[in-house]
Amino acid sequence: MKKYKLYFYGGAGAVTGANFLLEGEGIKILVDCGLHQGSTWSGQWNRQSFQYNPAEVDYLFVTHAHADHIGRIPKLVKDGFRGKIFSTHPTKDLAPVMFDDMTRLMARAARERNQDPMYDEKDVSLAMSLWESFSYHETLNLKPFQIMAMNAGHILGSAMYEFDSGAAKIVFTGDLGNSPSVLLPDTESVTSASYMVMESVYGNRNHEGKERRGEQLKSILQQIARENGTLIMPVFSLERTQVFLHEINSFVEKGEVGGVSVFLDSPLAIKITHVYKKYSSYFKEEVRHEIERDDIFDFPKLRLTTGVEDSAAIKRVKGAKVILAGSGMSDGGRVVEHLKNYLEDSAAVLLFTGYQAPGTTGRLLQDGVGRVEIQNRFYEVKMKRITLSGYSSHKDSEGLERFASEGADSLRALFLAMGEPSAAGHLAQKLRDNHGINAIVPELGYVADIEL
Repeated sequence: MKKYKLYFYGGAGAVTGANFLLEGEGIKILVDCGLHQGSTWSGQWNRQSFQYNPAEVDYLFVTHAHADHIGRIPKLVKDGFRGKIFSTHPTKDLAPVMFDDMTRLMARAARERNQDPMYDEKDVSLAMSLWESFSYHETLNLKPFQIMAMNAGHILGSAMYEFDSGAAKIVFTGDLGNSPSVLLPDTESVTSASYMVMESVYGNRNHEGKERRGEQLKSILQQIARENGTLIMPVFSLERTQVFLHEINSFVEKGEVGGVSVFLDSPLAIKITHVYKKYSSYFKEEVRHEIERDDIFDFPKLRLTTGVEDSAAIKRVKGAKVILAGSGMSDGGRVVEHLKNYLEDSAAVLLFTGYQAPGTTGRLLQDGVGRVEIQNRFYEVKMKRITLSGYSSHKDSEGLERFASEGADSLRALFLAMGEPSAAGHLAQKLRDNHGINAIVPELGYVADIEL
């Protein structure tokens, strides 16, 4: 066995900003290079220089295409990285769509602050020129490792990476799906890893039963239809939007929900949905069968609003309506205008379906504040607020414990990353007490000595 160092440069002590470096035997491998999101200092953190020399990194492996896992890749390239980037095929196709959106937002923010953007289209183009893709269970031989991607079941193309030296294995899970997913196959089991870097977003919380989530959503939609109300759903453009389009399509096809206008008010989500359609072979079997007879992302009374004028016109539409709009944490995007229109409307409903980072508008609203500031104006919050955690695309505490315990016999150390300290700490104690796992909660900048 050889000695390696594992550095936690992001995704430690926080959910977002994943960035891990494995170094030893003359090789440097990064896993993920994401944006830190959610706090008032996240912009400053993202612009800082990397704590390693990007030009010395040989490879970057990308677990999936969410911004908190890919958002700083163009900066990595701008700062000198010229190695190879690897991901699954869907992740490679999703990445430029996500980068295009991020680049546009960064350029706008930079103009407002009279500073240069963190990166631009040239950096994105160069990053994509370095990018290669491969399939689940295909083996890459990059000495001294054989590397294999396994299905994480989190979003389209999400992967766990196993680095096998022949003497030992380390697995980076990325984010782990809340199996069974609406669209995707279940997360694969990992049973022979010596070391693992595992997410812990919901390490101290359990979701509602998955068997109830569809009935709960249907009930909310039926209530909106009966009362001619307005439902606002702040959604993540990648995965969550496609899940809800599929769910609503199913209700409409069965005649269980009708009379409701549904607006997908997100140009990014519309583009991503096209990628989902391209990779329908990655869906689970029953969904693939559905696609043979139906467009699962389209139904009567669904309207795709791309222009700003079309978005503004939604307010004037009479009758029951559902608005799916980004961003998922309500800190930007078109959902902000909809919140301004309806926060003080007691007949409107705000539905949370995903993680809300501390410091975001979404987290404040989810925590029940009675007054919130948006764009320098305070709003009294009168609209009803509901959280459906069953639609989370992350495993809950029980799911994470179950996943980790399957590999307990081989694990020398399990590093719990990508979670708030309280969540990671709670899960670590459960894994130690119930399964004898050496569970470690690294802080930002933590360095682990491992043998592979």
